Amino acid sequence: MAELIFYTGPMGSSKTAHALMTNFQYKEKGKNVWLIKPAIDTREDQVYQNGRAVKTLVRSRVGITAWADAIHTSDHLCPPEGTTAIICDEAQFLTASQVEELKMIADRDDIQVLCYGLRTDFRSQLFEGSKRLFELASVVKNIPVICDCGNFAVVNAKIVNGAITTEGNQVDIGGDEKYRAFCYACWKKYQEKC
Repeated sequence: MAELIFYTGPMGSSKTAHALMTNFQYKEKGKNVWLIKPAIDTREDQVYQNGRAVKTLVRSRVGITAWADAIHTSDHLCPPEGTTAIICDEAQFLTASQVEELKMIADRDDIQVLCYGLRTDFRSQLFEGSKRLFELASVVKNIPVICDCGNFAVVNAKIVNGAITTEGNQVDIGGDEKYRAFCYACWKKYQEKC
């Protein structure tokens, strides 16, 4: 029986690299993978039709890339005919109902679903998609990354003008230029210094 699996870790934990390597492994075995990524993440190239992103590039920090179908918040998830696995990068940006659709696809259609994404935002609060993934995933696997102090990092600190901030919209797309992973203790300590 197929499962909905959530791989989660903070920024810099190689979630995207893992997703793309898994995509390659499935395809190498002759499997039909539906690679998807929420369209809200506009850091990489996108292909548009009628003013709407339909494809988006998935790129890891180590240089691995692949094209994925762009998923909008209004989209219902319906895999192409013959799909044997679904891999979703940036799954924290899915809606709760889209996560429910992925769970249904895994259960009803026996299609393995692998989601990769952040657990929390820069305020250490769950994203909507991540929350629902924690509630519905058969398996949750943490992908560790180390804080500067040596402990496991769990918070994605947002850096503005060299200081940590907890102000602003939950979704503020960015990468290493804007976010750093810290353990909770260091995140709180650096906030107090500001």
